[in-house]
Amino acid sequence: MAAWLVPALKAVLPHIATIISAAVPVFTRKSADAANQALLQQQITELQSAASQNAEHIRELAAQLQSTVAALEQGAAIAEAKLRRALWLCAAAAAASAASLCVALVLILQR
Repeated sequence: MAAWLVPALKAVLPHIATIISAAVPVFTRKSADAANQALLQQQITELQSAASQNAEHIRELAAQLQSTVAALEQGAAIAEAKLRRALWLCAAAAAASAASLCVALVLILQR
């Protein structure tokens, strides 16, 4: 026997179990695939069901979001109208106070 063969076998033998355990699924996959077809089909059915439920939930959320945006737009329009009204009242009050200041100055200067 060759002198290099004994040390090579000693180095490889502890790893034989790891190599075989890694290679076994490759050789047994065909029989396992036949057994897993039913499981795979069931998983596909469950995923399709979940996808359709997700699509329905997304539709519901989109409808809720649409109504929320509409309510926000309506609230913004109301707030803008109130702000415009407050600005007009503020301008009217400023004009009235300026007029009363002018009247007060005229009365003071006429004495």
